[in-house]
Amino acid sequence: MRRLPLLLLPGAALMAAGPGLAQADDDVIVIEGDVPADGPDFLLVPFEVPAGTVEVEVRHESLGGDDDVLDFGVEDPAGFRGWGGGNVEPAVVGVQAASRSYLPGPVPGGTWHVVVGRARVVSDAPRYRLEIVRRATATLPPATDRAPYAPVTLPSSGPRFFAGDLHVHSEDSGDARPGLVEIAAFARGRGLDFVVVTDHNTTAQVDRIGAAQPGIDDVLLVPGMEFTTYAGHMNAFGATLPVDHKLGLTTTVDEAVAALSAQGALLSINHPNLDLGDVCIGCAWGHDVFDDVAAVEIATGGYAQSGFIFGQGARDFWEDVLDDGHHAAPVGGSDDHRAGVDPPAFGSPVGDPTTLIFAETLSVEALQQGLRDNRTVVKLQGPDDPMIVLETTPARSEVDGRRDTVTASVGDTLTLTARVTGGAGHVLRVVRNGRSFGDPIVLDGDDVTATIDVVVGADDDGARYRTEVHIDGAPRTITGHVWVAVVAPATGGCSCGHGEAGAALPALWLIARRRRRATAVRPM
Repeated sequence: MRRLPLLLLPGAALMAAGPGLAQADDDVIVIEGDVPADGPDFLLVPFEVPAGTVEVEVRHESLGGDDDVLDFGVEDPAGFRGWGGGNVEPAVVGVQAASRSYLPGPVPGGTWHVVVGRARVVSDAPRYRLEIVRRATATLPPATDRAPYAPVTLPSSGPRFFAGDLHVHSEDSGDARPGLVEIAAFARGRGLDFVVVTDHNTTAQVDRIGAAQPGIDDVLLVPGMEFTTYAGHMNAFGATLPVDHKLGLTTTVDEAVAALSAQGALLSINHPNLDLGDVCIGCAWGHDVFDDVAAVEIATGGYAQSGFIFGQGARDFWEDVLDDGHHAAPVGGSDDHRAGVDPPAFGSPVGDPTTLIFAETLSVEALQQGLRDNRTVVKLQGPDDPMIVLETTPARSEVDGRRDTVTASVGDTLTLTARVTGGAGHVLRVVRNGRSFGDPIVLDGDDVTATIDVVVGADDDGARYRTEVHIDGAPRTITGHVWVAVVAPATGGCSCGHGEAGAALPALWLIARRRRRATAVRPM
């Protein structure tokens, strides 16, 4: 990691501590400085920590205009110690405890840095002020809610579709409130099996998961991170190690993506079209990074809360990513910050929307494989939406570590079988390459299986198929795709292929039949 020289930044001033700032054994310094009007979005402010220090407190504030927004974090001589972002309270880093968003551990002597992020700067003279307290005696009691994280497998009746929320914030996000036990309790009440905890640019929540999970045997807490930049947000499912996010100063987005992938995390682009300006800084996706993306968040918040506004744009973004040759699974996340308690306008509780992932067991590794396999179903509102189980004949085969592709020759029959539960009176549609394919199927019962036979044509090589249930003319449940790989040329018979929706479909036939309720899949 590149470091600045051990000098104050231009425009920074070092001042003696004022009276009443600290206890008798505290050593306090005050630094004020200018925030550059241009250049990188981050700056590093160095300060020294004497050997023998057991706790460092950083009090921070913006001295610019009321509309300026600065983010703050702390690094020790070895690197990351936490990212509070917009936390208004001071950052405290100690040997046995730390404030939210920060990591406890040894406090080495040497040069530390306060990281200042220019989230939004509109004034003519933006400035920051830091009061840094270096203590020989800790003020925080030893932490009892942290323990080393270790992956677990919870008891389950797998293999099956597991229901969860892939975008949830805990107290370790500066703009969030709840603890993990509260999040798990709310998720349990909605019938969810797992929650991915995706706090902003920090892994402080990982050891909290390590402490909380042994007392929770029915909701899997999945470690994650929302890699939050000022030009887009990306979730990293399974991330347990911090990754430098100071783009333009000490890293690039490609290097950060590589570092996240190297630790086994799967990446998802969040709310890609959520362009709300200063209301949500950097929420819309602006990076040219797609090669290592395993998923796209096609629903952020429930359909009734915000999906009816932003959902179609997110799905169009997803289809564009797929058109470019990527195999990104659809996922959804509530982006809940309050464990379902008093969500703000357009906010959604945990579980709105709900993502189903087919996995062998209820474990992080198995859920990750389900994402790679495109075996996801997104209920755009929540757990009570219709469920679709999409199977194929021939069965999916493995290509590049994913089981999302059917291999066939021209003239072979590909059978898509969609079993829909809870969809009576609604409509099932097949989607090919982002466009409706064939006639809609009216679901005349709560347990209906639709069989779609397609004679494979030459133009099916690389084609992708999925299904969705529409309610009142709008999608409400969406499955992941299955791709077709044509492996041999036609040797006789029809080799004409077929085109997109609206073209002739001479070899397409649909059968819908009602199944006995006794054979229904597990309700989600």
